[in-house]
Amino acid sequence: MRRMSWVLAMILCVTVVFAGCGKKDAASVVKGLNNVADTLQSKEGSYKGTGKMTLFTSEKPQEYNIEVWYQNPAYYRISLTNAQKDVTQIVLRNDDGVFVLTPSLNKSFRFKSDWPENQGQVYLYQTLVQGILSDKTRQFATDKDSYVFDVAANYHSQSLVRQKIWLSKDNYAPKQVQVSDAEAHVMVEVKFTEFKFDAKFDKDSFDMKRNMTAMDDPTLGTVLQVDENGNPITADDQQTDGSTAAAPKELGDFGMITPDYAPEGVESKDTNKLEDSANHTVILRYDGTYQYTIMESRSPDKAVSALASGTVVDLGFTSALLTEDGQRTLTWMNDDGIEFRITSANLPVDEMTKIAVSLQEQTGK
Repeated sequence: MRRMSWVLAMILCVTVVFAGCGKKDAASVVKGLNNVADTLQSKEGSYKGTGKMTLFTSEKPQEYNIEVWYQNPAYYRISLTNAQKDVTQIVLRNDDGVFVLTPSLNKSFRFKSDWPENQGQVYLYQTLVQGILSDKTRQFATDKDSYVFDVAANYHSQSLVRQKIWLSKDNYAPKQVQVSDAEAHVMVEVKFTEFKFDAKFDKDSFDMKRNMTAMDDPTLGTVLQVDENGNPITADDQQTDGSTAAAPKELGDFGMITPDYAPEGVESKDTNKLEDSANHTVILRYDGTYQYTIMESRSPDKAVSALASGTVVDLGFTSALLTEDGQRTLTWMNDDGIEFRITSANLPVDEMTKIAVSLQEQTGK
């Protein structure tokens, strides 16, 4: 009887040991993530992901279909399609710089930046991995098929303080991300429907011209570009194959777009619509706790501004450029081809971002 009990005890112990096999703790998962990160930095490092992003930063949630491409050493392509408007913007990085493209409007927006180095983006795998690796107080859990990390958020907006990241148990691919504010309200959510490492791309997948015609619309023609000084390149300069660029779509006057957010203690000072402006320029000035100016314009040209070096700021629905030279300026283009600039000597970046987000869903009056 004692022998039978001993055998049963041994069987139970072996069962417990094997039941524990395959289970990973936070340390082993972090080690695995380090290995994946190293692989992405190798010569063949690449990935491709698709999914949906929902922004809860305004009264009505905004949904975007996303597609994310990466190829070593520093080629990125992020496609954001507004689900309500069915308009796509592409954030592109290649050897020529960083671009924000709106193919349907034949608009390009270029600037110099080291984005996304040290500038987090919620839909970029490297950003998520870095967030996990850098937070020594990270919280770890598992569910049926995912490893779940709860770590500090490291984005430009100070209102985003925590992020919860779901990674596949199979290969550490991202499955879901939720970024929350200080009151634990989810402000940004990304759900990946597909994510593949070692993705293969065509030679011109990260080429600006290729992406401007990615909508398979032959009427888009050849994109008008600008040189490093912001001067348009003539048709003779850019047309080497004898083709003719299509005429840009006439977008016309957009009215005056006013934000529905202002920092506490700030009021509108005055508004001015410049008459006979080819760009339909509007200037809004604010005063109080902070002083700042919002300039809105829509260029009839296919190419918009070529800007100086700066920092890329993620607005969720697109990327903006932050420059600081005496005054701070945040510049971006929405999916209607309207260029916005917020300029101030004392307005914090976080407040600039909130104003930019509040302008996104407003229409001209």
